[in-house]
Amino acid sequence: MASYENPWTFDGKDFDSEDIGNSYGFVYLITTPTGQKYIGRKYFWSIRKAKGKSRRQRSESDWKSYYGSSEVLKEQIKQSDKSLFKREIISLHSTKGRVNYEEVREQFANEVLENDEFINDNINGKWMRSPQHIREKSRYSRSSAFHSDE
Repeated sequence: MASYENPWTFDGKDFDSEDIGNSYGFVYLITTPTGQKYIGRKYFWSIRKAKGKSRRQRSESDWKSYYGSSEVLKEQIKQSDKSLFKREIISLHSTKGRVNYEEVREQFANEVLENDEFINDNINGKWMRSPQHIREKSRYSRSSAFHSDE
């Protein structure tokens, strides 16, 4: 059982170091006290070269105390009690590439840039949220983009 404030949960249960197994990282959902959501990813491991050492070493990352990289989310956490933020692990993955892929897949599947329920402002640093006043819906249906009746 987790011994720190506001632990991550996975499948409705507290998640701690002994639950990592062969996982490299995870995709998560944070829900704020106001009901806004944020989808991100975090690695369990940090691989760095220690001072004075020639080899890189693997050590557990700060994942237990991590709340995301979003500036909006960080500001909300500063102004509130951390224990009011729900931290859920959506999925666990055994490789760095799979963690990255699943984060982007979840963000697109949940339309985090178009849905005001989410506070994500970008996906992978490549796709950015448009300001509300210039956002517009596509003018074609999904099926017409790939199928022509001509």
